[in-house]
Amino acid sequence: MTDIALAWSAVGGDPALPARMSTVVREGALQGRLPVRALARACVGACALAAAELGARRAGLPAVPRVRVDDGAVATAFVSERHLSVDGRAPVSFAPLSGFWRTADGWVRTHANYPHHRARLLSALGLTTDRADSVERVLAERTALEVEEAVYAAGGLAVALRTPAQWAAHGQAAAVAARPLVERRRLDSAPARVLTPVETTPLLPAAGLRVLDLTRVIAGPVATRTLALLGADVLRVDAPRLPELPDQHTDTGFGKRSTTLDLVADRSVFEELLAAADVVVTGYRPGALDRFGLSPRALAERRPGVVVAQLSAWGAYGPWGGRRGFDSLVQAATGIAATEGSPQRPGALPAQALDHGTGYLLAAAVLRALTEQSYDGGSRFVGAALARTAEWLTHGVGREPDDPGDAAVGAAYDGPDAWLSETDGPLGRLRYALPPVSFADGPADWARPPGRWGTDAARWV
Repeated sequence: MTDIALAWSAVGGDPALPARMSTVVREGALQGRLPVRALARACVGACALAAAELGARRAGLPAVPRVRVDDGAVATAFVSERHLSVDGRAPVSFAPLSGFWRTADGWVRTHANYPHHRARLLSALGLTTDRADSVERVLAERTALEVEEAVYAAGGLAVALRTPAQWAAHGQAAAVAARPLVERRRLDSAPARVLTPVETTPLLPAAGLRVLDLTRVIAGPVATRTLALLGADVLRVDAPRLPELPDQHTDTGFGKRSTTLDLVADRSVFEELLAAADVVVTGYRPGALDRFGLSPRALAERRPGVVVAQLSAWGAYGPWGGRRGFDSLVQAATGIAATEGSPQRPGALPAQALDHGTGYLLAAAVLRALTEQSYDGGSRFVGAALARTAEWLTHGVGREPDDPGDAAVGAAYDGPDAWLSETDGPLGRLRYALPPVSFADGPADWARPPGRWGTDAARWV
């Protein structure tokens, strides 16, 4: 099975529909030792096909619109956070204490972009200063696994660098490999979803649908940014006391609105939003939102017919099922960083491809769930994990090339300029990557630029 066909199958798609897809292959895009370009193309292709399918269903078209996946657009979008500029200013990607550090027996990868994660890292290391030389000295005296466990116990984020063989021997690797690439299940017997016809130009498959976005960082926000592109009213909800990184919010905020709610003090407001929501997307540590009644089944009980999508780093199962994580940490733990570099000098993928790829897969799964509901009803759950996408990248993608008859060879990818645009908005003059999801008569750009974090009203349009 080809990569695109496998991704499409993972979201429950009709095996005949990939014939509606064509690709433009560009050498030089997303180059790495692992088949990152193939993974990215497959994830975006599945998402675009799911959007075209839902669009055809809502517009009453006799056939699903043709889908076109261009490696240049995909490669540019997969590093959208690097291409962003705000009034000519380049974004800040990683904080000084986020990165690889030598330990007494190898390497450890830390993530300290958020102030609370930085504080927990320093606490675990017994430091009161964030001087890099002090962190370097303390880490050099400890083993990588000691650091991993100590930082995790303190609520921080650090993982030991592992080789592929070391990860394969870990219990979480076995748990991840045993799961499907995308989890899909029906939660109840809610009646079939009635999809109102759409006659918009461009065709917007998600027009009129309401999405509660409870995600952070990249993967979840990429999924909801894609749903916004397709016409959904996406309202991102954050806790008022949980800080967000401005550039990260800007990059993933296109097409959305942003509000803050305390899920205890503002519970009635949240319940009003939920009562009219079609989709709820969460991206917090597994189980973290359950105490607020936000588990998939609890949401379906209060809002029958809802689609619940969950994004996690390690999966909601196995010995690491309750751990926090980010793309860079998953790359380090699963052997990807050792493969892209070496155990002596770790490297990285050419993009945060686990984040972006999983985000497009999750959006595809949501779109397919909406289509399935229109026939069969039922509240639906879909889930994806960065570690499961990593398993696919390292053990599945690129083993069988896509049908060359569906591909055209374009010019080599020598830069992102053809897939960048600029716009003015509340945050200033923005340069940004255009969306890679493309199908006949579909949208080519978001309808609105990102606004300021947390400043929108907590209500539906």
